[in-house]
Formats: sequence, structure tokens, C-alpha cells
Amino acid sequence: MAQRVIDRSPLQPAAAPRRGVHIHPTATIAEGAEIGTDVTIGPFCTIGPDAVVEDRVKLVSHVVVDGHSRIGPEAVLFPFCTVGLPPQDLKYKGEPTRCEIGARTQIREHCTIHRGTVTGTGTTRVGADCLLMAVVHVAHDCQLGDHVIIANNAVMGGHVRIGDHAVIGGAAALHQYVRIGRAAMVGGVSGVEGDVIPFGSVIGNRARLAGLNVIGLKRRGFDRAQIQTLRAAFKVLFRDAGVFSARLAEARRLHGADPLVAEVLAFIDAPSHRGLIRAGRAAAAAAEG
Repeated sequence: MAQRVIDRSPLQPAAAPRRGVHIHPTATIAEGAEIGTDVTIGPFCTIGPDAVVEDRVKLVSHVVVDGHSRIGPEAVLFPFCTVGLPPQDLKYKGEPTRCEIGARTQIREHCTIHRGTVTGTGTTRVGADCLLMAVVHVAHDCQLGDHVIIANNAVMGGHVRIGDHAVIGGAAALHQYVRIGRAAMVGGVSGVEGDVIPFGSVIGNRARLAGLNVIGLKRRGFDRAQIQTLRAAFKVLFRDAGVFSARLAEARRLHGADPLVAEVLAFIDAPSHRGLIRAGRAAAAAAEG
């Protein structure tokens, strides 16, 4: 039978509560689960036998943490969210794959974050200091960086990668294997079928590259000179005439020494399952704005 407070350490009895742990009588914690100090576990939460809940985590109520999942320190999980349940993949046969949530991340109501698969990385990971708003779905083997914000009702297929400080708008849908670069912005209700360059901004169904995420760059502390260099490289890559390979070579020649441009070029050079999202008609105005 499940026990409400369990510590795997062989030096302590299974039913001995850890310091500062507050567990509602209706919560169920399976034998074998690891619970840190100063943890709050609210009404009707369920924690599986292989889960690790680190220090100062708060599970508000009706939260499920299953499988080989680790919840990082000071994370907050809100009602009816689930972490580490089996992936929605017919090839999954119950293998002991993982799910990891970073420190101080907030997971709001009705979010679903599924464990990885043996055909992927084996681990679904959400970084530190992220905010997943209500009804977000993070599929198996997705990798989210730190400080990522995902607005309500956004969904992603398996194996998606999202860089640090990226923002995903409400009701956006990310195709499996898509890569979202660092500090990129995906507009609300966008269907994203290809990779989004670092610092880029895409919008639409199907999404097209509209320009740079200039507001995000300013919020991250990049100065005018850095933004102007990125704009110049963006113009060469996505507005000038000629085939893309020639424009890529020209951007590398003119601006490749700049660290931020070099990051964009490295992203473009990296292997991709989905290919790169190219600029739409709005790109010229956005790049000049």
C-alpha cells in the first residue's frame, strides 16, 4: 500500500517525515519516492515510487508526479498538472525513461509533461525558471532551456527543442523535431513546421519568419549595436536576392565574427529534421522597424 511520507535512505524508517514537509492527509505518496525538506504536498496529489521531489517544492493540489521524474528545488506545480506519465507514443512499452523539471519553474493548471522514450533522448526536460501557463502540453523527449515562457494552450510534438529565454505564444502548435532558437518568439496561434533561428520572430499558420525578436533582445539587455548587427545579418540572409547558400556565405563573410550572428549561423548549420523557417512578406518591415 502507498505511504504518505517516504525516504529511500536506509538509515531512516520509511514512515519518518523529513524536516518541514507538509503533506495533506488526502495525498498519496508511493513507497520509494524521495521527498526533500520544506516540501508542501497539497490535497489529492499522487507521487509515484520512482519520483524525486527536491527541497522547497510546492504541489498545490491534484498534482500527479509519476515515473522516474525529478522536480527541482522551489518548483511550483498547480492543480491538475501531470509530470512523467507515459508518452503518447504507441511504440512505448513501459521502459524506465525520465522526466526532469528545473529549479523554480512554475507549471500551471492542466499542463501535461510526458516522460521520454528509448527511441529519443530518453528524457523530457524543462529547464530552470520557466513558466508553463495553463493547458500546455510538453511531449516526450522535448528539451526546454532555462527562462522559457509558454503561454496558454500551446502544444508541441515529440523531440522539440526550445532554447533559453524563448517565448511561445498562446495556442501555438510546434511540429515534432522543431528547434526554437535562443530568445526567439513564436506568435500566438502559429503553426510551426520548421526551425526558428535564435532571436527570430515567427507568426502565422503556417508560420513564417517575420523578423527579429527586437523587444525580447532589448529585454535581455542587448545593446543597439548588437541589434543593428543582427539586423544587418538578417537582411543578408532573408531579404537579399540570390540563392540561400550564397546569402549564407555572404552573411558569414560580412558578420560571422560577431558572437550573436555566429550563434545564428551555427544554428542554421546544425543538423535539422524539419528545415529552416524562411522569411515571409512581413520580414522586410519587421527588419526595418
